[in-house]
This record gives sequence, C-alpha cells and structure tokens, in this order.
Amino acid sequence: MKVPGISGITLIIAICCGFLTPFDLSAVNIALPTIAREFCLDAIELSWVSSAYLLASAAFLVPFGRIGDIFGRKKILTGGIALFTLASMGMMFSSSSLVLISFRLVQGIGASMIFGTAVAILTSVTDPSRRGQALGIY
Repeated sequence: MKVPGISGITLIIAICCGFLTPFDLSAVNIALPTIAREFCLDAIELSWVSSAYLLASAAFLVPFGRIGDIFGRKKILTGGIALFTLASMGMMFSSSSLVLISFRLVQGIGASMIFGTAVAILTSVTDPSRRGQALGIY
C-alpha cells in the first residue's frame, strides 16, 4: 500500500494490530458455549472468560501508553505482540477454567500493550499533513 507521506509497513502493522485486539474480544463470545461445556462452567465463571480480557486491557491501556513513551513504543508493541501470542498459545493447552481465565487476563495485558502503542507509532511516523488519512485507513 503506497501512500505518500505514510510509512506503508508501519501502516500495515498498525492495521493488523488494530484488528487483532478488538477481534479477539468479540471472537471468544462465539466459543463461549463450547468453553462452558468443555470446562463445566456456570454463568458466573463463564463471564470471567470475557471479562478478564476486557478488564485487563482497560486497566493497563493508559499505563502501557505512558511506559511506551518512556522506554520506547516499539519495545512495548513487540512485547505486547509476544505476550498476546504466548497467552493465546497457553489458552489452547489450558487444563482448567482457572488457567484459561488466567491466560485470558495475560492476553488482555498484551492487548493493552499493543493497542496503547500502535496508534502512537503510526502517528509519530506519519507526515502531519497525512495523519488524518493514515488514521482513516487504520
């Protein structure tokens, strides 16, 4: 994708990250009935599968944005992608609901690291005259 004044690779990475984090929040809702059957969860425990991700990503979004400003946005974004990926893989091998919810919490922390820095990186590498266009594409 070639847009003058906008870094193409950065835009693609930001778009992928911007899609990944909210998609994962929504996609797990489709699997909740199967998760409930597999782990014999009641409604309260099942609600924690979604809520753990949402609470962690909301609670850590602002702190990781600030940490990214201090220590480097690229480091935080890369760490967030790694943490999100490892937690996703860990969820596949969860043997109990507590382990599943714990990995979901860690996945939410990784999502906050991703979401808190992706837009900041995109705006910092984009020419000010093209920022609106880049954010619109994002």
